[in-house]
Amino acid sequence: MAGDVIRCAHCGRRNRVPAAATGTPRCGSCHQPLPWIVDAGDDTFAETAEQASVPVLVDLWAPWCGPCRMVSPALAQIATEMAGKIKLVKVNVDESPQLSRRFDAQAIPTLLILRDGQVLSRQIGAAPPQALRDWISGALPAAG
Repeated sequence: MAGDVIRCAHCGRRNRVPAAATGTPRCGSCHQPLPWIVDAGDDTFAETAEQASVPVLVDLWAPWCGPCRMVSPALAQIATEMAGKIKLVKVNVDESPQLSRRFDAQAIPTLLILRDGQVLSRQIGAAPPQALRDWISGALPAAG
């Protein structure tokens, strides 16, 4: 997996962030944590999300979903704020029907907090950024 290139918010250096890795991504220059935001599908979810070293925020979304498009920037911002503490894994339910069924995504967006592949918390529908932060913070103590 090649990974995406992310610009470090601390020093501006561009870093390649892999979809799956041990540990958490850090800037190669200043060593600060980098946001870990990746796409996954039916064939890559186990490696990308279930084997992650940090709790995973899963965003089950679809490109035609207005609320999904509204919440996506907030999730990216939260993943940036919580760099090194969570990994954001985005799953397009139209392209990943097995995951949609597995997590019983009856409505989208469906947001999940996973640790070692186990669902710790679920949020259905779009919510304001602060409500999302509160929900994630509340679920993270359970993640250890």
